[in-house]
Amino acid sequence: MEKDLRIRSKVISDDVKRAPNRAMLRAVGFKDEDFKKPMIGIASTWSEVTPCNMHIDELARSAKAGAKDAGGAPLIFNTITVADGISMGTEGMRYSLPSREVIADSIETVVGGESLDAFVAIGGCDKNMPGCMIAISRSEVPAVFVYGGTIAPGKLKEKDIDIVSVFEGVGKHNNHDIDDHELKQIECHACPGAGSCGGMYTANTMASAIEAMGMSLPGSSSNPAISAYKNADCKAAGEAVYKLLEKGIYPKDIMTKEAFENAITVVMALGGSTNAVLHLLAIAHAIKVDLTLDDFIRMQKKVPHIADLKPSGQYVMQDLHEAGGVPAVMKLLLEKGYLHGDCLTVTGKTVAENLAECEGLKEGQKVIYPLEAPLRKDGPLVVLRGNLAPEGALAKVSGLKVTKLTGPAKVYDTEEEATNAVLNDEIKPGDVLVIRYEGPKGGPGMPEMLSISAILVGKGLGKNVALLTDGRFSGGTHGLVVGHIAPEAQVGGPIALIQTGDMITVDSDNRVLNVALSDEELAERRKSFKAPELVKRGVLAKYARTVSCSSKGAVTDLFEEVPEKTPVK
Repeated sequence: MEKDLRIRSKVISDDVKRAPNRAMLRAVGFKDEDFKKPMIGIASTWSEVTPCNMHIDELARSAKAGAKDAGGAPLIFNTITVADGISMGTEGMRYSLPSREVIADSIETVVGGESLDAFVAIGGCDKNMPGCMIAISRSEVPAVFVYGGTIAPGKLKEKDIDIVSVFEGVGKHNNHDIDDHELKQIECHACPGAGSCGGMYTANTMASAIEAMGMSLPGSSSNPAISAYKNADCKAAGEAVYKLLEKGIYPKDIMTKEAFENAITVVMALGGSTNAVLHLLAIAHAIKVDLTLDDFIRMQKKVPHIADLKPSGQYVMQDLHEAGGVPAVMKLLLEKGYLHGDCLTVTGKTVAENLAECEGLKEGQKVIYPLEAPLRKDGPLVVLRGNLAPEGALAKVSGLKVTKLTGPAKVYDTEEEATNAVLNDEIKPGDVLVIRYEGPKGGPGMPEMLSISAILVGKGLGKNVALLTDGRFSGGTHGLVVGHIAPEAQVGGPIALIQTGDMITVDSDNRVLNVALSDEELAERRKSFKAPELVKRGVLAKYARTVSCSSKGAVTDLFEEVPEKTPVK
């Protein structure tokens, strides 16, 4: 057993030449017996820059204890995080999506550079989850992902509030619906402690998708951040990754096309974030699974939306945990034939075997609707196409009463200009607000537009103004919003050619996004198009020059294969 497990860490075996390697590891606490054990990394995203990650140092120690008790020689290492909620509406948001690549690259670098045999990755804020999963996909060693967990809901006047309540409060304040004191009270009570944003926003969405994919232990995605469940979850993950090493189970054995379909099913059923599409495409690219927007279209048509969760619903992730958690939802979906039960998971068992050991939804719970009487008969994440988005765009239509709108465009080249227009009451009911040059290259970094979308909701315009962008939206966004418009403006996509006053149709029922311009008119306007200069230095400059289209996951390693030359005989 011992020899079989030392797959990569054999470089620090008893070979005399490896004495220097062993000497350095002795300095960090290794003993003679540790050199006979597999080296297991614990990739921690601990940081004090966000409540999402402020507790992960303790969780990493729990995972380390689990791996050590199982028989491994564990080592904790760290990577970065960006706090999306803090950077929202600022220039800092341009670093959010690139941080996914930095996280993935840094974890892959440590796993490869230190020849680790396996690892546990623990994530908190939005980009941590896909960043960790991209690294897991590339590293090709056994791995388990653990979610740091959701924050408890804030309380104000006996009502649950969260970070989105603050963004919407800004709009209400601008509309004179609340005063300075009321806004301050919302601000001071929205985030009570550690954990990721509480609704079915991006962090909780991606955690749920990863559990559905089989890469987290059952319950990991819905166990709250501050709970005994979460510490136990981390310890169990350390033990589980050792068992994967024993059994020779690798990420590629778990992350199959069917596993991605399970992830999409759970995201649709829970009403998850549009960011899930972007991130699942990127993870699939990393693990070499053929996943496209067409797969999301296919799954959206057949999976009902059954979760009454924020931002469009009433409840938060902690409520879902108390109702039975993601395992209970998956159990229901499996029983009704919506999941592939034979997919392998990090427990070493199949999805069906795991769920057979889980309890179903609690009697009397109100978070999850019956599949026979869903909130919506199909999924709420809709791919739109048309002459304004020939390569696709994304809308989240859960809770929408107005699902289509035709109106005049109000076009802005920056989020700041558009936000000022909203706050100055220049945007009227029936308008189509367009924010462009915010795509992966043009942003650069494809920033999220939660701030402006929440202000629209707060001002009472969320139902009668459409908001379009080649950037992204937060999982906390709701309303008639369309993002990920591709091709983006920076590369000359049609969104770069429209002008204020052009009539635009957003029709989520028929999955259409069109501008009332002929092909000839668009071609004529294209003659005068000139792309703005890209950022010239630093991480954003590198990102802008390597990132792919959002419809391909905005990955940075989508390179064309160069054919090998035939040897000269």
